Amino acid sequence: MKTNPALRQRWLLIGKRAELGWEETSISHGTIFFNPVRFTPLSVVHRLGFPTVIGADAWENRWIESKHRSDYGKFILHAGKFYGDSEKDKGIQTSQDAKFYARSIKFEEFNNEGQTLVIQYTVKHEQNIDCGGGYIKLFPANLNQEDMSGNSPYYVMFGPDICGPEMKKVHVIFSYKGKNHLIKKDIRCKNWDNPETIPDPNAKKPTDWDDEMDGEWEPPMIQNPEYKGEWKSHQINNPNFKGNWVHPEIDNPEYKPDTNMYQYDNIGILGLDLWQVKSGTIFDNFLITNDAKYAEEYGNQTWGITKVAEKEMRQHQEKEMKAQKEEKAEMEEEEKEGKNGGMEMDTHKYEL
Repeated sequence: MKTNPALRQRWLLIGKRAELGWEETSISHGTIFFNPVRFTPLSVVHRLGFPTVIGADAWENRWIESKHRSDYGKFILHAGKFYGDSEKDKGIQTSQDAKFYARSIKFEEFNNEGQTLVIQYTVKHEQNIDCGGGYIKLFPANLNQEDMSGNSPYYVMFGPDICGPEMKKVHVIFSYKGKNHLIKKDIRCKNWDNPETIPDPNAKKPTDWDDEMDGEWEPPMIQNPEYKGEWKSHQINNPNFKGNWVHPEIDNPEYKPDTNMYQYDNIGILGLDLWQVKSGTIFDNFLITNDAKYAEEYGNQTWGITKVAEKEMRQHQEKEMKAQKEEKAEMEEEEKEGKNGGMEMDTHKYEL
């Protein structure tokens, strides 16, 4: 089962110190909020995107590739097949199939004591992704970037991950005392299972298509007849409901209060450490701050400005592909009828 080419999605994680740690309050539309009770003054802002003012290769000097393996996949700076602005929508894109990817960027070190922590970025899966990560990791500043790997200790891991029909999830993992703690809720991206568009099941690969010359063929997208928007179950009263069962509790002899369990002292590196079977994912608009309101404004000023034009371009491309397919089918049918007509005339001639 594959996930169809998708428009950019903003992934936002907001963390706020609670009484004894991270306190989750709500999950909505691919955005995860962790108790954003108040907004602290803007003192920490790290914009890690790909502004057009830098040179074409300058991002490679900022995003260090790990040398832990010798066969990492190559990131390229690209806006993709569809976009709202060919320059503003450029991000780093995975470009080689069946590869591990590992790059990271360093910024001014800080700690989040007593502050809201906001991590935000955008992901666009242009490929029909069937297995691949779209998540980020937040590392301590002393990470050896050239040796970053899946075994490198991190503070936070956050973002979407897909591998087959049984594994579509959003990672939210926090590190505490050397152990990684996963969120208990199953978070699913909206419309992963019944997307608005799907590959045309009746499309056939053109006979003159050359994989080496033309690349891997992908069927055109059509409207999904099963798509009905975000499904919500109908609720009825349960006649057998007897109230919420309360599990008896006893004092935990190993419990030790830690009011600073949320705190990370030397946040300083953001990394992409992932595996993809089919490449094509574009990462962009990275932001780390302590102001959730600013993060919203920053999102509106970046991907928010171009997302409508991006969607229109994608829809236009799909209409063109559909029209080309229909035109080709008509030509093939006319050619077939012409051959059949010629055969009938020859038969009639021989009968005379």
